[in-house]
Amino acid sequence: MQAFSRRRGLTLMSALAAAPWPLALHAQAWPAKPIRIVVAYPPGGVSDNVARALAERLAGALGTPVVVDNRAGASGSIGMDAVAKAAPDGHTLGFAAISPLALNPHLGKSPFDPVKDIVPVASVMYSPVLLLGTSASPGGDFKALLAAARAKPGVVRWATSGPASLGHIMLEQLKGAAGVDITHVPYKGGGQQLTDALSGQFEVLSTNAGPAVVQHIQSGKLRPLAVGAPARLDALPNVPTLAELGFAPANLTSLFGVFAPAGVPQPVLERLNGEINKALRAPELRSRLIASDNVPTGGSAAEFARQIAQESGNNARIIRAAGIKAE
Repeated sequence: MQAFSRRRGLTLMSALAAAPWPLALHAQAWPAKPIRIVVAYPPGGVSDNVARALAERLAGALGTPVVVDNRAGASGSIGMDAVAKAAPDGHTLGFAAISPLALNPHLGKSPFDPVKDIVPVASVMYSPVLLLGTSASPGGDFKALLAAARAKPGVVRWATSGPASLGHIMLEQLKGAAGVDITHVPYKGGGQQLTDALSGQFEVLSTNAGPAVVQHIQSGKLRPLAVGAPARLDALPNVPTLAELGFAPANLTSLFGVFAPAGVPQPVLERLNGEINKALRAPELRSRLIASDNVPTGGSAAEFARQIAQESGNNARIIRAAGIKAE
């Protein structure tokens, strides 16, 4: 009887040793302390405001403080590097666009491995990219702009927020697909770019949607030509997407989401994904996103990872073909 009990005890111990019970215990104990969301952009912007609203919802759902830590710089790579190097215990998350994973590494700008060091948790929103004509641009729609570019190669100037930015990628894709010569005018950020657009310093600009931009559209100072988005915007229902115009590869948006260091236990990641999706269904958060001209997304972590991989592959091809170099 004693030997039988010993065998049963040994068998039970072996089974426990083989089972993934440490992960289960970890998930049950999580969160054990405040959660930090590293936002890869400065305070006060749309992404920062959205991250803080999301942090507030998560704090209530998880029963622990959720604090925001802004780590701006290097097109989001500084903040995401902090996430990549954090302990994989579910207490450090990142909030950023997917560019630090899907664009920056192809330009030699990444201090971490975007595949091995970071895991996507959930997409949160996409920020549409507007293509706008200024007072210097020829009249008409987007097709008229392309016709002007064909008639006078290099005369049409397109301003973006900088070399190797999402707008620059869109421009190079369009130039190749449409067979036109358009001059790239890179800026360091969007503030001066918008100021110069209003004074007609160039013909067209690409910029993220936002209340200030929409206000200038409504006043007639800027003319919407096209939008990079999965669908037309409610605020601009008559403006076609680039996909509708026949330029699907250039139909890019700034997709934002939550990320974690690689190695966070799967039960924790699944809980986070579920809570983020619940938060995005809450009317208050949805209305805040829509009011800032961003579109709530959500969904599974697997689908988010697929979107990142797809955009990364597209960016790599465009960068190689156009010979785009980072500053």
